[in-house]
Amino acid sequence: MYDGPAGLPAGAKLTVLPRDPFKEGPFTIRLIFPANYKISPHWHPTAEHLTVIEGAFYMGTGEKPAMNSTTSLQPGGFALMPAKSVHNAFTKEQAIVHVHGTSPYMITYINKVDDPRNKEKMR
Repeated sequence: MYDGPAGLPAGAKLTVLPRDPFKEGPFTIRLIFPANYKISPHWHPTAEHLTVIEGAFYMGTGEKPAMNSTTSLQPGGFALMPAKSVHNAFTKEQAIVHVHGTSPYMITYINKVDDPRNKEKMR
C-alpha cells in the first residue's frame, strides 16, 4: 500500500493490482479513502469504472460540489464516469474502492486551486 497519486488530496492509499495506471493499457487500482475525504470536481480523459468494496462512497456530478445531491454507493455499488464527465466525491467513513480503466490515469480539476499538485508547488 502506497500513498495515493499526487493528483489526489493527501490521505488516500493506493495499491496497484494487475497493471501500472500511469503506463498505457488497461489498469486496476484499489484506493482506500479515509473518513471525511473530499475530491473536488474533476474529470479524466478516459472512462473511469469504480466499484465500492467497503464503506460508503458519495459521488456527484457537475462543476460545483453539491453534498446534498450525491449518490451514495454502498459495498458492491458501481459507477461509470464517461471520459471527460465532471464529477466529485467524498466519504463520511473510510471507503475502499476499485477503479479500473485505460491508462494513463490522469485527473484534471475544474478549479486549478483544488489540484493538490498545485498546492505542492506553492509550498
